[in-house]
Order: sequence, then structure tokens, then C-alpha cells
Amino acid sequence: MVGAYARVVENQPLPHSLPRTAAFFDLDKTVIAKSSTLTFSKSFYQGGLINRRAVLRTAYTQFIFLAGGADHDQMERMREYLSALCKGWNVQQVREIVAEALHDLIDPIIYDEAASLIEAHHTAGRDVVIVSTSGAEVVEPIGEMLGADRVVATRMVVGDDGCFTGEIEYYAYGPTKAEAVRELAESEGYDLARCYAYSDSFTDVPMLEAVGHPHAVNPDRALRREAVAREWPVLVFSRPVRLKQRLPGLSMPARPALVAAAAVGAAAATAGLVWYASRRRAAAASARSRAVSPSPGV
Repeated sequence: MVGAYARVVENQPLPHSLPRTAAFFDLDKTVIAKSSTLTFSKSFYQGGLINRRAVLRTAYTQFIFLAGGADHDQMERMREYLSALCKGWNVQQVREIVAEALHDLIDPIIYDEAASLIEAHHTAGRDVVIVSTSGAEVVEPIGEMLGADRVVATRMVVGDDGCFTGEIEYYAYGPTKAEAVRELAESEGYDLARCYAYSDSFTDVPMLEAVGHPHAVNPDRALRREAVAREWPVLVFSRPVRLKQRLPGLSMPARPALVAAAAVGAAAATAGLVWYASRRRAAAASARSRAVSPSPGV
């Protein structure tokens, strides 16, 4: 199934003999600071696809998402709402709206730390794969802008009239993401034990478990507990920045070797400090707990 949905992003030809390792990135709140789909609500309104009430509702949904209060049930309701909302939308119009607003809306909310990691993985010879629950019409252009090699995203059914039917053909969520990662590894020859994965959400634990180097990024409370229990690195991304501000004078997507090499040190230093600090805090908490616990037999 993944062969139909893991699209190669049109950045450059990628023969199968290239890297046998990959880095898998969730998108929303991992690479960018907001929900990619909900960010376009104003543009969809201006394009006549949704009304003002829908704009207000998506703004509220964005707030819940950013507040970290969207659990599995709320995500399912969000999926049902967005599926019903986009029913009847012309796919070509959606693509044109996304293309027109992409750099104004998405470029400013890309985490500098995530962009550095993407460059670092490319420099190390790894493919970069965006694995997102958001729709392909939104995720694929973002993946191209970021310089990703492949994209796995949710796909809606398109009718003969070129419009969304409201039905979901492929839902990239939870265990389905892990299945996509494993199928890509089989088709592309990735050694998953040497691969990396990054996500903010507990629902992506199956994807994180599938690789040898899982990382929790800006994790929700459930994922943070899981990461601490499993001793997974916890990274904090907090600096949204335009790609052109990071790489002045360069067109996007940009993957210059020299700049990427410099980014490796910055990304590694950031990750190392965050991981070391989290381990120190955990060790201190454990020590305090032992100090106040009664001795056996008391």
C-alpha cells in the first residue's frame, strides 16, 4: 500500500542505490510550529472553499492542537470534521491555493532546529521522509520546500469530477505510520536499526518504536512519560525561522554541504544539551525519591 502513497518529492532523482538509512519526521509541531492543514484555513476561506463559521471552528481546533489537549478521540473528531469540510472541494484549486500561500504561511513557522537536523541527516547520507497525518495536497509541497526526499501523507478519495468525495483513501495516523515506515524500509533497503524518527505525539509511538534512534520533539505529556521511561532523547524546538533567513541569498529548497556541515554541530549541541539536562533532572528526582522512601522493614 505504501508504494502508492509514499511519494518521491521532486527535488532530484533518487536511485535505489542511494542511502540505506533514513530519518522520518512527523510534520506538525515537530518540523513546523502549527498544524499544516489548519494553517491554510484563512486562505481556503479567501478562495471560497469554506465560510466564516468554518474559519472560526478551525481556529479553535488549532488552539486545542497547539495547547496539547488533542487526545486520540479529539483527533478522530477532527479527522471526521475535516473530511466532511473538504467534501466537494476541487483538488486543483486546493493545490493552487496551497502553492500560492505556502511560503507566506509555512516558511515562517519552520523550526530552525528541525531544519538543521534535516540538513544534518542529508549530510550524513540519509534520506529524509516526512510522515504526516495532514493531507497530501498540503504535505507534499511542504516536503519539497524542506528538501525532503519522500512524503507519506493522508490521501482523500477524488471523484471523476476532480473533487474530493469526503472519503479517506489512506489515513496516515498511529500504527499506519509505522506500517508505512516498515514498507518503505523494505522497498528502499533502509536498515531500520540505523534509522531515526522524530515526533511530538504519543500516537506516533509505533513509528518511533520502528527505528533504532527514536526522538521525542516537544512531546505531549504522554509521549514525554514514554520517552523518559524508555530513555529516548527529548528535544525542544522553539525557534521558528524563515529558511531564507537561515541561508541568505539561497533559493529554496536548499541543501548546501558547507552550511549543512555547520548545522550538524549546532543541531548536535542542542540535542546533547537538552538530553543531558533531562537525564540530570530525572536522576535528581530519583535521588530525592530514594532519600525520602522508608527503608525495607521499617
